[in-house]
Amino acid sequence: MEPARPLDALNKARGKRVIVELKNSRQYIGTLVSFDIHINTVLQDAEERVEGEMKRKLGTVFIRGDTITIISTQ
Repeated sequence: MEPARPLDALNKARGKRVIVELKNSRQYIGTLVSFDIHINTVLQDAEERVEGEMKRKLGTVFIRGDTITIISTQ
């Protein structure tokens, strides 16, 4: 059964590796821990990528929902 709402799709991705792309074209890849109705997102074991190149490992990060353009499972 397909998720009926966007938050259902995100809920299905909880605990999985996701790619979060921001308005500034940076990407954060990590395990989706939690999110809220504003799509504020917490990733665990996250790493930052700029233009596809890994820049640094960050551990646990909080990303403001208003900066996110795309969230995709890896």
